[in-house]
Amino acid sequence: MYLCSQKSYYSHMMTLTNFRRHNMLSRTLNAVVFVLIAFLVSCGEFIKEPTEADMSAFGKNVYDIDSARLEKNYARILDADTSRVYGDDVVRKRYKAASDVGEASLWATRMGVSSDADKLLALLREELPLNGLDSTAFFLPEIAGDLNVVHLQAFDSLGVDINELLPRLDYNLSKAYVRYTAGQRYGFMNPVHPLNHLDFKSGGRGYARLFDYEVPNPDYEASLHSLCSDERMEYLSASKPKGTFYPALRRRMENTTDTAERRTIAINMERCRWQMRQPESARRSVLVNIPAQQLWAVAPDTVLNMRICCGALHTKTPLLSSDINIMQVNPDWMIPQSIIKGEVSRHGGDSAYFARRRYYIVNRSTGASVPASSVSASQLASGNYSIGQRGGAGNSLGRIVFRFPNDFAVYLHDTSNRSAFSRDVRTLSHGCVRVEKPLDLALFLLPGIDSWTADRIRISMDIPPATDQGRQYLKEHSGDRRPLRLINTQKVTPNVPVHILYFTAFPNPATKQVELWPDIYGFDKIIARHIQDVMIK
Repeated sequence: MYLCSQKSYYSHMMTLTNFRRHNMLSRTLNAVVFVLIAFLVSCGEFIKEPTEADMSAFGKNVYDIDSARLEKNYARILDADTSRVYGDDVVRKRYKAASDVGEASLWATRMGVSSDADKLLALLREELPLNGLDSTAFFLPEIAGDLNVVHLQAFDSLGVDINELLPRLDYNLSKAYVRYTAGQRYGFMNPVHPLNHLDFKSGGRGYARLFDYEVPNPDYEASLHSLCSDERMEYLSASKPKGTFYPALRRRMENTTDTAERRTIAINMERCRWQMRQPESARRSVLVNIPAQQLWAVAPDTVLNMRICCGALHTKTPLLSSDINIMQVNPDWMIPQSIIKGEVSRHGGDSAYFARRRYYIVNRSTGASVPASSVSASQLASGNYSIGQRGGAGNSLGRIVFRFPNDFAVYLHDTSNRSAFSRDVRTLSHGCVRVEKPLDLALFLLPGIDSWTADRIRISMDIPPATDQGRQYLKEHSGDRRPLRLINTQKVTPNVPVHILYFTAFPNPATKQVELWPDIYGFDKIIARHIQDVMIK
């Protein structure tokens, strides 16, 4: 609002003349009127309506903005950009559609560039290094340079055409926003295809499925929608991986300058971005980390840690999440067909081989037991016969197995080869996970059982009982010729989640410290190759 104008000045002058002609006001009144006239004349001389240059953050450069040239430069930028990665094609499609109706800009008007641009730049400058991401992949040098020109109004002094800068700045801001928000929420790669096309099975049976988590593809449309909304900065700030592992890795990244370590952490932060099923801090859960070759059974008030043996390089343990729902004591081991064909079938007809290992053969079509001497190697390899190993001492599954639904016939189990846990490298199974402390794990999974049930498990596993009742039972049955089997199958209620993971930088659930482990299956190399464009160099 302006105080007065030239038109109002002349109006007041006419009023004064009429006063003199007809009323002959007193000298005192005349003096007051002349003071008012002086004030009005002063207003008329010094108060002017502001110009567009006064109101625009671009200053006098606002007069150089030309809609036709802006549209032409938008078209040139969009035509030159053929990138389809990280949602760039979604952003480009939006700009092409908006440019056709002259509404391309998302960050600027004639009055200036939105303060959101500076907020985005500040956030990315802080967060990208802490997330193992490269600033050039998010156009930070270009954005920072263009914003500096805008803030200094240095278009003329630097010879920069405002009609070229604004489309470039706007487009880079939008691509950086969508790349970052979608990538942080979903990951910069989907691991399902790369990790499941790594190991080709023998016999032309396709690739081994090594990664069984369901991981959604990045929702670039959601990021674009938030970019075009009034809540875009809130969406930006909330774009970070969920779960318990990410904060620990971020802290470790903040406190190390070692290049190799930072790259390892960056790869594992990418794993945190995939929307996989995560452990819940309020629930009991079992975590198996393959690179660490360790298992953690985690409860809100306790952590049980033990060594494991996992799949060999040619029979890798698949990564999956399920729920342990049952445990079996002294189980029979039904040998997978892959092992029958690869290792057992060549011993067809050798009764002594089968007797030493307590193997038995069953005709799959009839369910009838078949003498080992009557089945040839080719018959065993045909898949028409099942082979099992009787439970008890010496069984390959050991004395107890922990089962959970999955498509690979893998589980956690004891082993008769206890010496394997003393090795540094324990990648030697056909895919199942052998556990160092099977009784401790059983008791962890059954926290509410009574002491007699716990002793029944011990006695069935040939472990000394812990109660007087158990010791008295053993005394009374000391002459039994058959092994004592007080319990066979025990339900795990409620079911306990089990997560088989692959983290080469992993926050130890017991110490909360991030520990680094070797990339024993080579998965880090696969991830690094797929995110090399955005990962720190």
